[in-house]
Amino acid sequence: MNEHNALTPFRVDIPQTDVDDLRDRLARTRWPIPVPGRDDRTDFSRGIPLVYLKELAEYWRDGFDWRAQERKLNEHEQFTTVVDGQTFHVVHVRSANPEATPLVLNHGWPGSFVDYLRLIPLLTDEFHVVIPALPGFGFSTPLSGTGWELARTTDAYAEIMTRLGYDRFGAHGTDVGAGTTGRLAATHPERVIGTHIGSDPRLLGLLGVKFPFPEGLSDAEVAQIEAVRTRDAADHGYLLMQDHRPDTIGPALTDSPVAQLAWIAEKFRTRSGDGYRTPDETVDRDQLLTNVSLYWFTRSGASSAQFYYESEHSALDLVMASGVPSGWAVFDTHPLLRRAIDPRKMIGHWSEFTEGGHFPAMEEPKLLADDLRTFFRGIS
Repeated sequence: MNEHNALTPFRVDIPQTDVDDLRDRLARTRWPIPVPGRDDRTDFSRGIPLVYLKELAEYWRDGFDWRAQERKLNEHEQFTTVVDGQTFHVVHVRSANPEATPLVLNHGWPGSFVDYLRLIPLLTDEFHVVIPALPGFGFSTPLSGTGWELARTTDAYAEIMTRLGYDRFGAHGTDVGAGTTGRLAATHPERVIGTHIGSDPRLLGLLGVKFPFPEGLSDAEVAQIEAVRTRDAADHGYLLMQDHRPDTIGPALTDSPVAQLAWIAEKFRTRSGDGYRTPDETVDRDQLLTNVSLYWFTRSGASSAQFYYESEHSALDLVMASGVPSGWAVFDTHPLLRRAIDPRKMIGHWSEFTEGGHFPAMEEPKLLADDLRTFFRGIS
């Protein structure tokens, strides 16, 4: 697995020529011709509205201060290390508490270690925080080759924790990070203290795919779940492309910052009644654009899409370790979610919140931090 155990100190330092090039490209964007009647900045029914995307791109070009965000990123210890031929970028924030629990935070797509920036200071009283970047994401680039899927990545994460000197540790994740979290416990149960998953009602879209469809539901309850599944399916255009044709979308994400911005930002809008809250009403605008900038500067829009292709074609199942304590925090909860996912109430810690959504570390970091502390205190 490992050629050497070197942990090489790392600082984010994007060349000024790259920053200037980004602004120049944004200024020269070749915009689509607007479609009459498509002037509602909160109407995401056909994707990200052009009028809103222009606003966000203008702020990215003229109002966003990358250097200020870069300084914030560099407040935390970072290093790179090579595992199985692949460079991994890792954030490591040590707690001053000698009794602190090592905790690996697993991000997904379209995320990065930036997801957890607001969460870190809320955890370091009780946790040593470790945030590895998925292969092909952020500074875990370039990809060393094909074949970097969930299982291989999980084994690399376990090796990284070994190199940090952590024999036992907890794990938290959302999205793809829920997969690495569960697999860490399933394949290294003697090392994982407990797993904590952050989720939202999109999980209902996996019924009949990753989870069995629950029995004993009324017609009205089935209709509720089908409505979520239908709504979720409408959001899966990106998924089909990245699962099957990452080489086709990759050049657009690498050559056009507005393409990269639209591809990521659209995922951060939040359904609100009959409409939507825009992405920068859902999460902090500068944090959102820091994440998008990271994808842009590292050209990881293309390489991160490869992870989806590898996972789709790996034939791996979603796995969880039955012998490792597990906790779930569900945001923007749905009344049928636990009944559908955990009908026998086998998950020992289950929290539901009306706030937040798919990106809880960015949307509701305090709620997530409190739930993490409660869960791990309960199993210590």
